[in-house]
Amino acid sequence: MTVFEELERRGLLAQLTDKEEIEELINDGKATFYIGFDPTADSLHVGHFMALCLMKRLQMAGNKPIVLLGGGTGMIGDPSGKSDMRKMMTKETIQHNVDCFLKQMSRFIDFSDGKAIAVNNADWLLNLNYVELLREVGPHFTVNRMLSHECYKQRWDKGLTFFEFNYMIMQSYDFYRLYQDYGCNMQFGGDDQWANMLGGTELIRRKLGKDAYAMTITLLLNSESKKMGKTEKGAVWLDPEKTSPYEFFQYWRNVADADVIKCLKMLTFVPVEQIEEMEQHLEGAEFNKAKELLAYELTALVHGEEEAKKALETSKAVFSGAGVSENMPTTEIASDKWSNGIPVLDLLVETKLVPTKSEGRRLVQQGGISIDSQKITDPKAVIMIQNEIVIRKGKKVFHKVILK
Repeated sequence: MTVFEELERRGLLAQLTDKEEIEELINDGKATFYIGFDPTADSLHVGHFMALCLMKRLQMAGNKPIVLLGGGTGMIGDPSGKSDMRKMMTKETIQHNVDCFLKQMSRFIDFSDGKAIAVNNADWLLNLNYVELLREVGPHFTVNRMLSHECYKQRWDKGLTFFEFNYMIMQSYDFYRLYQDYGCNMQFGGDDQWANMLGGTELIRRKLGKDAYAMTITLLLNSESKKMGKTEKGAVWLDPEKTSPYEFFQYWRNVADADVIKCLKMLTFVPVEQIEEMEQHLEGAEFNKAKELLAYELTALVHGEEEAKKALETSKAVFSGAGVSENMPTTEIASDKWSNGIPVLDLLVETKLVPTKSEGRRLVQQGGISIDSQKITDPKAVIMIQNEIVIRKGKKVFHKVILK
């Protein structure tokens, strides 16, 4: 099975500019490809995960990845998939986020001996002269064609700023520069980036008379067609300080039955033949085994084998009723502040089990909260903590609280 065939069997391929050429390049290990990452936060999240896994797969097959960090494009923000304009960040914040991204990426990509490179588009975008850019790039983009793309159409009614309108030109210019400076012949990205990627291949063709290629990977959607990687607390981060290894494990352990095989194929390095065999016999308890495998494999990829083992042991201990594990997510509560007890809604917000008190009230009234195995149904209840308690949210989320 070739690399390209495996990508097809895993359901990763979405749109391609030139299927035969792309297939030949990546199978022969001759692709120098890039994926862009705008540093909009100080950690990568699950939304970036599939792109990183793709880079790892292709690098293992002999292809050369270029990680493009968007220090320049991050100053603008991509309107694709957004209903509102992104908040503008300072250069200092962007640089901090870039540094955080690089540290996390080194877990997936081998940057040694020139096997991969990381570049920052701030190096060329921030020094561009506006008039020179208009003369060099502007004639190759028509406004009517740009506005025909979904990434702009969906913002038309609410208002698309000229600020964001330039994003496609900037991303296209990135591909043009990477082609010239590093011999980059291919760009990969999420399926929502298709229009921006086509802009780059067209600019290279018009300016240089050369062929470059683009391929999008399937967006990670659940069975309800919603993007995966979100919880009530927000994004599922790859930084253990923002999403603990146990919480990361539990997110994947709790995916819907309908999503587990798709996630195994698209996100893990479990042999696709093994996953397809598993799929033929998936029913009843076998779903739980598949979810456990998914959670373990992904936690090991992001946080290492040791943390994956701890998370697995914690999960088994909690769900078997064998007691409270030391690896369970924990919040420390100040004894001087809550010496007379803590209202249950304050407790849920303090532990970040809910984002707001109104959400906590709804959850309590619906019977979704238990403390030390006792169901709490009164949203005005005050919880006394002697040493520690365990909160159970729904059937699958456990959180330990320690009085300090």
